[in-house]
Amino acid sequence: MFNKNIKLVITALLIGVAVWQFTESNIGNGIFLILLSLIFVLLYFKNEIIILAFFKLRKQDFDGAKKWLDKIKDPHAALVQKQEGYYYYLNGLMLSQTNLNQAEKHLKKAVELGLNMDQDLAMAKLNLAGIAISKRRKIEATALLADVKKLDKQNMLKDQVAMMKQNLKRI
Repeated sequence: MFNKNIKLVITALLIGVAVWQFTESNIGNGIFLILLSLIFVLLYFKNEIIILAFFKLRKQDFDGAKKWLDKIKDPHAALVQKQEGYYYYLNGLMLSQTNLNQAEKHLKKAVELGLNMDQDLAMAKLNLAGIAISKRRKIEATALLADVKKLDKQNMLKDQVAMMKQNLKRI
């Protein structure tokens, strides 16, 4: 809900007050304030709006997830680079149901910015491969499917990759 820079300022202020509490011999207050500042550090690296959007997506509530993501007005200013990647990744997943051109744009931006987990990156590239197949771009789809196979270490996407390769043969 706060800008990333505001979170850092709040953290610095809380740590400053905690140090002051330690010098005043209020050890309990100082420890509590340091623990409170750790929450803001956590929220700096894991944006609360993106987490809530993930929860909505897990429940298949695309409208709810879209409402949460729409609260982020300027993703570049409000989010760290990896969070911005997840912002575009979630938008791309939701748009892949309705608008393939917009979904492709968002998913490419997410891959460009990077995602924390290889599984998420594999899923983004799998969706991009599906879009490339639907647009009859065989070379691009083949390269993306090869990347998906490399990134999918637990073979969770094995069936989807096989299905995409079958669709690729029809082109």
